[in-house]
Amino acid sequence: MLKVGLTGGIGAGKSEVSRLLVGYGAVLIDADRIAREVVAPGTPGLAAVVEAFGEDVLGADGGLDRPKLGSIVFADPEKLSVLNSIVHPLVGRRSRELETAAADDAVVIHDVPLLAENALAALYDLVIVVDASPETQLDRLVRLRGMTEEDARARMVAQATREKRLAIADIVIDNDVPLEALERRVRDIWAELVRRAHAPQQPPQE
Repeated sequence: MLKVGLTGGIGAGKSEVSRLLVGYGAVLIDADRIAREVVAPGTPGLAAVVEAFGEDVLGADGGLDRPKLGSIVFADPEKLSVLNSIVHPLVGRRSRELETAAADDAVVIHDVPLLAENALAALYDLVIVVDASPETQLDRLVRLRGMTEEDARARMVAQATREKRLAIADIVIDNDVPLEALERRVRDIWAELVRRAHAPQQPPQE
């Protein structure tokens, strides 16, 4: 099994890269999706969030009001830390369960938006960073996701710097390119990942 950490700044195009890798046969473990699952209605995770932040973070349907919670935690690093202390251990536990269920020769892609921020690189055999210029990120967030420029810039600033992400990369995917070029790059990387996943394991050194 090859364990790969996949990350990138918001708007860099990481989701497109993970979609391509899944199409080639990767097992995807999506930290964002798991983070939503562990605070779904009726879960201990949601109960812990409500205990920490109050019932105001619940929507009319009893589920988590994500925009409301986001407006609280993104403006206050201490509150964000509290939220992370609830959600991250739950995400980690579920991710390990899914990884354990994968085949022995699988390429397992852990899609982790905050990989650099949380110093998680050592958990993976290698780290892939999807990179795009801040101008490209901002354009995608405003044009494709409908964010205001102010909100988009705030989300970008809240993440690790581009330099910090690139510093932990074993492989960098430049996504300031047309889709066709991105697809070629990802296809080449997939071939390398499969080669590594199938390579004989070296015995530990005496």
